Amino acid sequence: MVRKFLAAATLLALSANGIAAAQETAGDRLPLEGIAAIVNDNPISYSDVRQRARLLLLSLGGQQPTQEQIQQITGQALEQLIDERIQLDKAAEFELVISPEEIDGAINDMASQSGADSAALRAQLLSAGVNPVSLEEQMRAEIAWQRVMSGLYGSRIRISDNQVDDQIERLRASSQKTQYRLSEIFLYAPDEESRTQAKEAALSIAEQIKAGADFRIAAQRLSSAPTAATGGDMGWVTPDDLSSDLKAAVEAAPGPGLLDPVEVDTGIYLLLLTAKREPAAATTKVDLIRLVSKGTDDSVLTGAMERITSCEDVQTVANTTTGLRAQPLEDIDVDELGDEGKAMVSGAEVGEPTNIFAVSGGLAVMYVCRREEGAEALPSRDDLKSSLKGRELNMISERELRNLRREATIIYR
Repeated sequence: MVRKFLAAATLLALSANGIAAAQETAGDRLPLEGIAAIVNDNPISYSDVRQRARLLLLSLGGQQPTQEQIQQITGQALEQLIDERIQLDKAAEFELVISPEEIDGAINDMASQSGADSAALRAQLLSAGVNPVSLEEQMRAEIAWQRVMSGLYGSRIRISDNQVDDQIERLRASSQKTQYRLSEIFLYAPDEESRTQAKEAALSIAEQIKAGADFRIAAQRLSSAPTAATGGDMGWVTPDDLSSDLKAAVEAAPGPGLLDPVEVDTGIYLLLLTAKREPAAATTKVDLIRLVSKGTDDSVLTGAMERITSCEDVQTVANTTTGLRAQPLEDIDVDELGDEGKAMVSGAEVGEPTNIFAVSGGLAVMYVCRREEGAEALPSRDDLKSSLKGRELNMISERELRNLRREATIIYR
């Protein structure tokens, strides 16, 4: 499974006493030495599992974990390490090497989300008794797997205009219905025995979240859904986007908050409802080209405007005139332009310029190239195409890892 891995772990760390007690307890449950599992002839030691479990414990917030939670996390740590060994085996087939600089860059990007850098993050991990090597190995597998999947399948994924049109129509239809902002944790449990364990785990996770643990981090660590990579975020959905069981639970929710676990045929869901919105009001969308000139002398700008007869001329004139720059602005909601900008754009006909106005370091004018009244506030086509491609690549990656895991030789000791 493609994961982003603990983006703000150090801000969610247990208290010093709590983490030490949890680690001591977790350590008591594992032999000090020896092999926990073998994956395609590659061993995973109990030390590896212990370090990864300590790293995962940082996601539980300021609460002291129970024995049951420690056991669950230890099992999750082993399964993550198995996935990573399989991912790195696949990368080795292509002689793919991830440099220390790339790993450090990924950790630095992670740390920057918490206002720190990679050195500070490593120091904080060490202070919590976690060897930074465990995080580095996570990053190595993550980068290698993403690179392999992108190389194998990225160029094969073609998002057609029809797919984008269909997505736009779905979003347009959704905007006319009540929508809910949801996040999910899905515990895969296809049979009765695993279902019982999943129910207990879901209740335990819910207790931790209600006590202050971060839902997003819990989803990254524990969820089997594709949304785990984005902390469980499902975005805005309508009831019709959900299965009947989830739909009933969401519509019955009294307000924002964590819903009770929902059992479905394949497992258990934990849903976090963060907001609800009624059908969206229509707006006006426009395509603009902003023509900018340096300095406060408007002669260059007015001279260019005399040569422009349509939007098609703007870029050509800018390219052939010193001191001019054209900036296309597509599919803009006029409400995003502010009162002054909205008034100027609303007062200009399609194909015509607005009045000249001041910008930082110069003057500018905007040409209105398209206006759509009563439009829904929808993403641009480029954003939708990128989102659809990313979603498809993520699904392929999930399926590929499941297949590789079935084919692998995994021996639990």
